[in-house]
Amino acid sequence: MRPPLRSGRIRRVVVVVPSLFTLFNLFFGIWSMVLAARGEYYRAGWYIFFAGILDALDGRVARLSNTGSRFGAELDSLVDVVSFGVAPAFLLYQLEFSTAGQAAWIFCYFYVMAAAIRLARFNVTQAGAAKTAFIGLPSPAAGMTLATYYPFTTTELYQASLRLLPWHHLLQLLMILLTILMVSNVHYATLPRAGVRTVRGLLGLATILFVLVFGILEHDAFFFPLGIAYMTYGVLRAALLSFFAEPEEDEEAEVAGPIVLSDAEQGEDIPGISTGGGAA
Repeated sequence: MRPPLRSGRIRRVVVVVPSLFTLFNLFFGIWSMVLAARGEYYRAGWYIFFAGILDALDGRVARLSNTGSRFGAELDSLVDVVSFGVAPAFLLYQLEFSTAGQAAWIFCYFYVMAAAIRLARFNVTQAGAAKTAFIGLPSPAAGMTLATYYPFTTTELYQASLRLLPWHHLLQLLMILLTILMVSNVHYATLPRAGVRTVRGLLGLATILFVLVFGILEHDAFFFPLGIAYMTYGVLRAALLSFFAEPEEDEEAEVAGPIVLSDAEQGEDIPGISTGGGAA
């Protein structure tokens, strides 16, 4: 009888691991807001970035260990609203908008609103499914782009060439674009899969190595432009495809509205925790 009991305990520990990644994601999001309130914008930005790394890991850990659950997916989305919605908006408000007039906070509100809608739509249409693309700009990408702006301002490139640009208005425009793209139907590529057996795998491996090398060596100067490039990539890709491809109906691309249950579903109790894939 001992081996089954021991196996059951190990299984319970493994099930908890993805949620621990998610909860540490929340820790970094909250701590980022504390630091932003103290005026420590550099550290605040990087803590949001660290939250993004944990967000990328929790879903992969759940899939690799086959421990995904409905509970984990819902917890992940709730945490993401804080770490990639509220925390980046609060950081930008403290950094740029707190002295810009009484109505400047509205940019932050619409950004957080879009992040919440984006995550709710993800849960309805894509959570737990195999994905080759995200519908709408992922909220972690949007949040990490805003979070790495202040570290970018500390670089020689910014100080020498970009410091005199009207950044206050550019950041307003950036928040508007991120808000629209998060709730749009624009498709964004997922993280590439690395491998050595196919050309696609080799390209994925090269991309990951490129990001790791430059991210480690030039992190302050690298990640904000990378976020802008990723945002722009989706828009340009959608624009090019609109010229060469016929529009297709895509049920997953619809903005999630009221959820209507079928007659069979209305008669069923929905458990709080059920087996399924965690949100990416």
